Amino acid sequence: MSNPQQLRYSKEHEWLSATEDGVATIGITEFAANALGDVVYAQLPAVGDTVTAGETCGELESTKSVSDLYSPVTGEVTEANQDVVDDPSLVNSAPFEGGWLFKVRITAEPDDLLSAAEYTELAGN
Repeated sequence: MSNPQQLRYSKEHEWLSATEDGVATIGITEFAANALGDVVYAQLPAVGDTVTAGETCGELESTKSVSDLYSPVTGEVTEANQDVVDDPSLVNSAPFEGGWLFKVRITAEPDDLLSAAEYTELAGN
């Protein structure tokens, strides 16, 4: 399992891309997607919602369980991935590409985001 080097990661298994004009893309890691099993439903934050770092902002339901989705940063949601809402299996098949979840205009970023190497160590992969 590889964790792209250019991303940063939360301890709750979300990834965060570098910002473009202050907007970052957020998704869950391959480790989290595999642990969830087949994702069958995604409830994502809506455009215009304010999300807070470390707090729940949605949920992913799989054939195994329902898991809360946490935001790794604080800011305003600028886009939710409708493709994932329509086809939640994208979270499993392409967690770092087409399976991204939402985009946020960041207003605050916590100090505890992890590098790919730190996340790999945390996840034990």
